[in-house]
Amino acid sequence: MHIFKYRISLKGEFDMQKFTVKTVVAIGIGAAIFFLLARFASIPVFANTYISFQYAVLGFFAALFGPIAGALIALIGHSLTDLSFGFGLWWSWIIVSTIVGFCFGFILKKVKVAEGEFDNPKVVAQFCIWTAIIHLVGWGVIAPALDILIYAEPVEKIFVQGLIAGVANAVTTAVIGSILLFIYSKTRPKTGSLTQD
Repeated sequence: MHIFKYRISLKGEFDMQKFTVKTVVAIGIGAAIFFLLARFASIPVFANTYISFQYAVLGFFAALFGPIAGALIALIGHSLTDLSFGFGLWWSWIIVSTIVGFCFGFILKKVKVAEGEFDNPKVVAQFCIWTAIIHLVGWGVIAPALDILIYAEPVEKIFVQGLIAGVANAVTTAVIGSILLFIYSKTRPKTGSLTQD
């Protein structure tokens, strides 16, 4: 059953994807796991900056369900996390989480995880490189810029904080996200692996 359809455009070419009930369920589960990991499994390292494992799960879900799912998982999960800490919504980082989730899904749709190809070292390297770029740009550039614009945060502190978050998130996503996708990939039949007798 399809709830609605959306289009993603790249170089004028349209790729139709279907937003299914399965995707909606994945968004709910992904957002809940994102929240739980962010709230209860983060390791503080510097000025409200944590080594976080939720972005590995975000990369996993976004690679499987696409950019809209990735964006919504991050938006909902990060918003719930902020609210649970009691300091209100920190919009600059929520926006970046949402952008990161969207970019994961948009770029990683090229990685053929669902076809059981994540055991290919080139595919794993592609996943690690793209997620590192997304994290470093998101947390090292966009988040500090938004913190300065929205909250007038001090420049010298905020870029260090963003860079630490970007590196930590890139490493956890690369390691744990790769493991999750590898395990999932092993449960999937490879393209061309089925033959007719």
